[in-house]
Order: sequence, then structure tokens, then C-alpha cells
Amino acid sequence: MSHVGVPRGTVRKRRSLALLTAGVLTIPALAGCSSDSEETSRGVPQDIAPAARDRVADGSTVNWAVDAMPTTLNAFQADADSATTKITGALLPTLFPMDAAGQPKLNPDYLESAKIIEREPKQVVLYKLNQQAVWSDGREIGAPDFVAQWRALSGKDSAFWTARNAGYERIEKIERGADDLQVRVTFAKPYADWRSLFSPLYPKEITGSPDTFNDGARTALKNTAGPFQLKSVSKAKGTVTLVRSPRWWGDKAKLDTLVFRAVAPKDRTKALADGTVHITDVDATTADRIALALRDGSNGQPLAHGPGADLTPAAALRSWALAHGSDEEQAEIAQAAREKNRKAVVAYGAEQKALRGYAVRKSLEPAYTQLALNGESGPLADDRVRRAVARALDRQELAETVLKPLGLPAKPLGSHLALAGQPGYKDGSGALGDQNTKEAQALLADAGWTQGGAAEKPKDTKAGSEAEKKADKDEADKTKDAEGKADREDKEGTEKTEAEEKTTDKDEAEDKEKADKTDKDEEKADRAAVGSDDSAASRAEGLYIVGQDDKPGAGPVQAPDASTATHVLAPSRAAAAQSLALLRQASAVSAVSEDGTTAEAASKATAQDKATAQDKQPGGAAGAYAPLGTAAPAPASVKGPLGKDGKTLTLRFVLPSGPGSQSLRGVGERIAAMLEKIGIGTEITKVPDESYFKDHIASGDYDLALYSWPATAYPATDGRPIYAKPEPATDGSLLVEQNYTRVGTDHIDQLFDQAVAELDEKAARELMKQADARIWAAAGSIPLFQRPQLVAVDKKLANVGAFGFAAPRYQDIGFTDRQAAGSPADRKK
Repeated sequence: MSHVGVPRGTVRKRRSLALLTAGVLTIPALAGCSSDSEETSRGVPQDIAPAARDRVADGSTVNWAVDAMPTTLNAFQADADSATTKITGALLPTLFPMDAAGQPKLNPDYLESAKIIEREPKQVVLYKLNQQAVWSDGREIGAPDFVAQWRALSGKDSAFWTARNAGYERIEKIERGADDLQVRVTFAKPYADWRSLFSPLYPKEITGSPDTFNDGARTALKNTAGPFQLKSVSKAKGTVTLVRSPRWWGDKAKLDTLVFRAVAPKDRTKALADGTVHITDVDATTADRIALALRDGSNGQPLAHGPGADLTPAAALRSWALAHGSDEEQAEIAQAAREKNRKAVVAYGAEQKALRGYAVRKSLEPAYTQLALNGESGPLADDRVRRAVARALDRQELAETVLKPLGLPAKPLGSHLALAGQPGYKDGSGALGDQNTKEAQALLADAGWTQGGAAEKPKDTKAGSEAEKKADKDEADKTKDAEGKADREDKEGTEKTEAEEKTTDKDEAEDKEKADKTDKDEEKADRAAVGSDDSAASRAEGLYIVGQDDKPGAGPVQAPDASTATHVLAPSRAAAAQSLALLRQASAVSAVSEDGTTAEAASKATAQDKATAQDKQPGGAAGAYAPLGTAAPAPASVKGPLGKDGKTLTLRFVLPSGPGSQSLRGVGERIAAMLEKIGIGTEITKVPDESYFKDHIASGDYDLALYSWPATAYPATDGRPIYAKPEPATDGSLLVEQNYTRVGTDHIDQLFDQAVAELDEKAARELMKQADARIWAAAGSIPLFQRPQLVAVDKKLANVGAFGFAAPRYQDIGFTDRQAAGSPADRKK
């Protein structure tokens, strides 16, 4: 995930002030969140064409596509990305990599053992290193490397530009053990996620000083300790080249050379066809091309797709007639067009033939897509409105749209802190409740949003429900649950939210415009106000208001006031390593079925079926995305958006506009249609991919948004900054870590703090389940589905593809065809 503009070296802070407005979460709902046990959850297996090492040939070069050249090779800096993670995984020690079940597993290449040897009075972990483990210069890996990394990442020296210090700040001292191969780490505070530390482990030559840590490791790593070592970094070629390490003591790397090559997603089909890359993540279009190539290669029939495939016989005849007609000028134009098309057909056919050499490996990526609800201000500051949004969503339908065409389990994700198949996974969504239109509408009515509310005169209202408070009190009397008071947070404030709905009556519209002009202060305070000035109108391009019959684009989205500025604190490394995941998720949610049908096409077909069977109204399915100027059809359940105090309930839904983001927008449009049915309008605004996260998600300039979070084996450490309660700064701005929904509670923070200090793994997992239930109930983040993972791989390559949870074993990757691998000398054998 991109973290442009994230300050370096910022220390994680505790949260002390609530954002939520009034409305409490009942204890019974949290206690009975789900009956599913973690033992019954199953993850989707990886798809890597596994092969025993003796079946993999020695030698050759493999090109692996990455989104862009890494800006740093230091995984602990804020601008580290997925390319950094891939490259350092082949070069540096990872003491506890994740296995196929998504849990940390001791790496015997580096450790003989690592365990807690003392719990009282302080936690002590003893690492016993592999006796053969050495850096590429021959020096033993040992305590000096651990000490240097601890000092760099502890947060005590601001000269080190670090992305996080989680865990390292709890260490009191590091000592040599009984011999040079033992490292004894003593913690000042208990730390349950101690296995997350020292991975990757850098040599002391890099972490020993701020200069080498900050700048020296950005483009070079002179000392490494992996199956490969760094040969060169070429920005001109867009490549990072690794070669087999002669100092490696473990299983010998099968490949001579591993090249990570920067290839933009739009260029990957051509790169595969040209043989420029052997391994690459792909989008729906490329996966579709590969599926068609494999199908066409087996049936021997002429291609029924590609350039000119949609040319009708009549059009072909007309083209021929023009090319051979008496009008020389027209004939010349037609002949040029026919020649251009002929070349395109030949080139396309050649590409399809080359693509037959690839297979699309598919699994579920260790990351999930969520609907984020910004609870900082506006209607979503009321937790009842957030819960209404969540209860309106058919998460099963959204999961099926994305996963079913792939043949992957189409089940909505039930946890914020673990994925299906991981230890500790449990569906906690029951704390919020299943999809229920009537209950969603009841929540909105309780919050004051009614059919006639848009026509009412504005009045001061306080978020929260007396009826709900009474119900909570009655329930607390019955259950006598002490946690009831811990979870209640009084949330008061005057609501000044959302745009006033334009009326179709011309006189009323003119009166409203005059009233707006006389009250500019109120209009400025309303972040979603309807404006008509040129600067605002220029921002409305691509804006479509679902649920209103006004012309799309009539309601521009205003930028946040300076007083609502947000400071983003440093991310955890697990999320920093996914810096490009946000921009990649759009293509990832598209899928290809066995017959070559894309998920986007299947989605359209499903939408058409529903429009025919249920809606039966002109203009397509309710809430479907439409071009500018197209009025939204009336929803099935309510007539027009709800309102309160003269303002309509309309939420700003921000989506990326890039060419690879069609599928993500499709998911967003389905969500908008679901919300329209309960009377919530949405302003769908498409923004450039490069500014989507930085200028909208991180800055809080949105009401609804779709983005992803990576999975982690350490939810108590890596999950806390995502869900920690934001803290107001002295200047009135808001300090957040990675909690871009701005929704949090003291109780959630307390559960994270307890879990991270709980050395009993079972007890820590139970605390994380409780925290997850509270996060569900707060309704700031609604997990939708685990993201599919599509990887195009040369069919002759083994032990590489869609890895799922597991970290790659780079030394096992290679060709099973000995003619495709090895040096010329090898091929003569």
C-alpha cells in the first residue's frame, strides 16, 4: 500500500479521545457473534506446480515482474513496497516465515531453535543460530547483528528513518549466550509477537549507523545471507539482478540468475508473449487471453476473438468494395485500414500462440478487500448509520461476484484480524448482524433519517438514540455484564452533514439557492454541500449521484477544511510491504473462469438477470453505474434518498479511475445499488489511481471507499495501528496511524494491548477474537472477501505461482524441462 508523505521515525501513540457519536453496542450482540469455530475454517491451497528438487534442473535465468523498481531495499523504511519484500526474501534471513496455513514457522536454515526460556521476572528469548549461517563476506551471523538492528529500530534514536518500532521498543537488552551462536534477548515488557522480530535480519554493517541504514541500503546490499546475492540494480533497464550465492549453506539455488523486472500491468501481456518475463501477477484481461490461447491451441479452429473478430460479413464486403472501388482516395484509405487490421490480426495471433506456454496459477492472496466507512464527520459519525450501511450489504453476493468465476470458495470474510485457514480465525460478523433491509431502514429511522426529512427545516440534533440507550440499559440489567459500561461511549455533536437535495420544482430550487447564499458559513461546514461555482464544478467530472434524479455532476464534493487535516503516523511493516497492493487490487478482483469468462462479464450477466427477474424497470438494475446525464432509476424499497433537517442522506463514494480498476468500480457500483434500496444515495467519484490513497483515503476525503489490508501472522502487533482510536492533536487536526476510517474505541485498544503482552498463545487468540467482534460492532470497516491471486507462470517452471500465505522458497524455483534450463554445457548432457 502506498505511504507517500508518511513521516519517518514516528513513534506509535496511544489513543485517548473517542470519535464515535452517541449510540452504544449491546453486550449480547458481541457475546454471540458466531458459532463457527476456528477449527472448521479452511484456507485455499496454494497453486505453485510443486515438484521435488531432484526433478528441477540446475541453471538458467528467470525474469519475475514487479510493479515498479523498489525505492529502497531497506524493508523497515516507510517507502518499502512489495518489490522490496520479494527481493529481500531471497537475500536476507527471515527467522519465522509464514507457512501455508498463515502462521510463523521456524526457519532451520538460520535457527536451530528459538523459544522463551524465562517468563518471570522478565521475558527472555534464547535464539540458537545455525552453526553454518554466515553473511556473504564469511562473517558469522550473531549477536552483534541483533544488537545493531534493535538499536536502529527501537525508536530511541530519531536519526534512524524507520517505519515502525513495534516490538523492538519492548526489548531491554540483548546479550551473547553461552557461545557465539546463542543470542539472549530480554524484554522490559512481555511481547507475544516476539517471532515477528529480526525478519528480515540485516547485517550490522547496514543497521549500525544512520547513514548506512537511511541511504546505504536503498540501492545496494553489499552483505547478504540468502540463497541469492545482489549482483546489480539498473534503473535504466528497470531490473534488479540476483545471482546464486556461493556462500549459501542450505539447499543450492536451482537458478543461476533471478531477475526482478519492472513491468507495468498494462504491458504484461506483451512481456509474456515476448518472453521478457516468466512470472507475473496478471489482471483479468491477460488471464483471459491466456485461457483463450490454451483453448484455441487445442481446437485448431480460427480465432474468434481479437482484432477484426467482430467484423460482420456486410462490413467486410463493404471494406473490400471500398478498397477495390473506382474512388482512388477512398480506395487508398480502405486499403491502408485493411492492411493495418491484417497486421494487427497477425500480431495478435502470434501473441496468442506464445501465450500457450503459460499457465494461470490461482489461489487467494493473503489480503482482503473491505468497505471503509469514514466515521470522522457527516452521517457516518453516527454508528447507527454505519451499521445500517453494513446491514444493507449482501456480502455473499459481492464475494460470489469476485470469487465464484474462479472456482474459489465464495464465502465472505468473517474477521478483520485473521483469514480463513489461519489459527485464530473465527467469523465475528454476528456482532454486527447479517444483511437485513428492514433492520437497516429501522436503524436509519432511529437516527432521524426519514422520507420527509429532506424537506424539514434544519434543527440541532444529537447523534444517538434514546430508545437505543434504553434498550441497552434493559439488556444490561438482564445480563449484568460489566463490559457494557466499558463499551459505551457518549458521542454528542451537532450534525451538519450531506448535501441538500435539489427539488424538481423550479420555484423551490430558486428559494433554496437564495437560502444557501445567505448562509455561507453553514454551506462551508457541510463537506458534501451542493455548489455551483466553477472550481467545484471542475471537480465533479465523473461524479454520479446514485439515488437522486438530479443531473449527475450537480453536487461537487468539497475538499476538507484545513481544520480537519489528518496526520498519518508510521505504518506497521506488514502493511508497508504491501505499498502497491491498493493500486493492484482493482485488477486482482477480476477473475477468469475455465471457459475464459471474466468475473466482470459474469458480474454484468448477474446484474442483467437480477434486473430482469426483480427490478423490471427501465434503465437497468437500480443504482447501476451510468454515464453523466443519466438519471438513476427509483429503488425497489424506497422512493428517493432519505433526509434529515433539510438535507439528503448522500455519501461520497470514492473509487479509482485507472484502466485496471474497472472491476473494483463494479464492486462499488453494486454496493451503491444495495444502499439505494434503503434510501442512502451515493456520489460516486472516480479519482486517479496515483492520488486515490494519498489524497483521499489517508487524508479522510471520502465517506465510502474500497481498499485492502494484508494478512499477518501477528494481528496484535500489525492490527493495532489499523484499528487504534485516533487522537486529536493540539492544533485541532487528527492523528491516525493506519486507521483511515477514524473509528475506534478505548476497549478495542485495551484488547490489543492485552493480547500483545499475553504469552499464552491460546489466550492471546481469544483476546483477538473479542477485539474483532468489537471492530465489527463499531462498523467502520466491513470485510468483503479475500482477494483472488492470479499469477501467469511459464508452464515449465516449478515451485512458483500463487503462493497464498506461504513465503516462497527461492532456492527451489526452477525449470522441470532440462532443455529450457542450464548452460549450453548442461544441455549437452
